[in-house]
Amino acid sequence: MSELRRTPLFPLYAGCPAVRCIDFGGWELPVQFYGIQREHDAVRGQAGLFDVSHMGEFIVTGQNAEAFLQRMTTNDVSRLSTGQAQYTLLCYPNGGVVDDLLIYKLNQDQYLLVVNASNIEKDFAWLSEHLLGDVVLENRSEQTALLALQGPAAAQILARVTAEPIGKLAPFYFLHQAEVCGRKALVSRTGYTGEDGFEIYLDSGDAPHVWRELLRAGEIDGLIPAGLGARDTLRFEAKLPLYGQELSKDISPLEAGLGMFVKLAKEGGFIGREALERQKQEGLTRKLVGIEMLDRGIPRSHYPVFAGDRQIGEVTTGTQSPTLKRNLGLALLDIAYTELDTEVWVEIRGKRLKAAVIKAPFYKRTQTTGEGAKP
Repeated sequence: MSELRRTPLFPLYAGCPAVRCIDFGGWELPVQFYGIQREHDAVRGQAGLFDVSHMGEFIVTGQNAEAFLQRMTTNDVSRLSTGQAQYTLLCYPNGGVVDDLLIYKLNQDQYLLVVNASNIEKDFAWLSEHLLGDVVLENRSEQTALLALQGPAAAQILARVTAEPIGKLAPFYFLHQAEVCGRKALVSRTGYTGEDGFEIYLDSGDAPHVWRELLRAGEIDGLIPAGLGARDTLRFEAKLPLYGQELSKDISPLEAGLGMFVKLAKEGGFIGREALERQKQEGLTRKLVGIEMLDRGIPRSHYPVFAGDRQIGEVTTGTQSPTLKRNLGLALLDIAYTELDTEVWVEIRGKRLKAAVIKAPFYKRTQTTGEGAKP
């Protein structure tokens, strides 16, 4: 067996005696520090700090960088101004998804791409295959650490450790050469939890210092470290997709409900456009919906969903919602069974239990704390 990889913050995990680490795509990462419910509640009510340094970072440079990214991704890169970020997807020619990612425009000829950890090698190879003109692609994942400070108190905590005007930073904008806890960092107002929050990209060697200082600065607000377990329940409630579950080489962005990030009419087109255009014109045959269990049971990933004796799809993600205390799931279903209130049956350990299609996302920040950020 190959040795699991570790982030620069791994030695600090021992400061939480209850921490539990798991093998996550070849990385030894914390699934929880104090317990998923406590960490989930902290992010919804105060703040949580995530180590997501396993994510991948690529730098794309060259006069043809914008044209290259326009060709490779579904969103419209030409709409980005310097200092702005964008959620987008890489697609195969058949419309399936290579990965979903963030693009940061550093300047006219340089962009930062942030990709999923499990897809780093695959994405780098895919992008390298399609390079054009003078474009240079550099993998900076090993040298880059990433901390995610998320929750209603995130802005006031971060303001204590930087002189930068982070309170004025709009969602999906960033500061390139910010100073945080005395270290240089790129700070963006994005997130993957359904709450306000910031992503802090910095040199791997600086990450332990910034982690400790942020936890110290946020102690008065109830800031605690949070692991992959809470990250998953938080993004699930907000219907933010996870690659390998809501997105894959066999699931298109349109089926996953991400059509707003697919600009079919943008100039020059992109890889996968023809297939997605055809899918839109002909009509979807399946789509991602929310479900709630009516019978007692919790839907889990890959549980089959039935209408009568016919399997009509499967659960992509499911759990008991820590916020709502209801047994909920996201499911990719035959389009004929996706209307709200449609009754379906989820097979759980050999038994078929009743569920109903409901509206998703299950949680929106606008309900309680003002304006929500884009996914």
